[in-house]
Amino acid sequence: MGMALLLCLVGVTAALAHGCLHCHSKFSEKFSFYRHHVNLKSWWVGDIPVSGALLTDWSDDTMKELHLAIPAEITREKLDEVATAVYQRMDQLYQGKMYFPGYFPNELRNIFREQVRLIQNAIIESRLDCQRHCGIFQYETISCNNCTDSHVACFGYNCESSEQWESAVQGLLNYINNWHKQDVSMSLVSPAFRCLEPPHLANLTLEDAAECLKQP
Repeated sequence: MGMALLLCLVGVTAALAHGCLHCHSKFSEKFSFYRHHVNLKSWWVGDIPVSGALLTDWSDDTMKELHLAIPAEITREKLDEVATAVYQRMDQLYQGKMYFPGYFPNELRNIFREQVRLIQNAIIESRLDCQRHCGIFQYETISCNNCTDSHVACFGYNCESSEQWESAVQGLLNYINNWHKQDVSMSLVSPAFRCLEPPHLANLTLEDAAECLKQP
């Protein structure tokens, strides 16, 4: 194996939503409230359309800013963690009275950037955990592109014996054979990420992986 093999099975049910946070169950309720109360948050009328546009374009802008070289697929657990952090900061911002000109949209931008970072790290952390298994490993995710259920499968190099390697390779071949027989829509992604190759994987940090797995 010259490079880490990343396999991604994507669900086929269509959805209209886009953006990782948009897939969270409370997103519509929360952001509807934020949009409808934006006119109460700044003394300067010019802040209102700017802030409204930031909130309206939140999901699409998130997808534009992720810049990941791997599929944007996040586990439900990590999506809950990101959503909780974002809603907490947004709710705190909305608890204040009217702000001076420029403050409110700047704070929205800061929360947005932090949200993008949290989503990037969540997706990368799950992928790294997956790669540290021996052989094929799968975990359930949500596709940030369309909010459908999906799962990510990867080939991990953390095998400690020749027997484990033999079993891992056989499992990979079986997975690929089954993959070709499936009738559902699937995509196979096998980029040559040096950071995911042994021996780099053993001592890989989240910061190094983020640099490796983000698109230039």
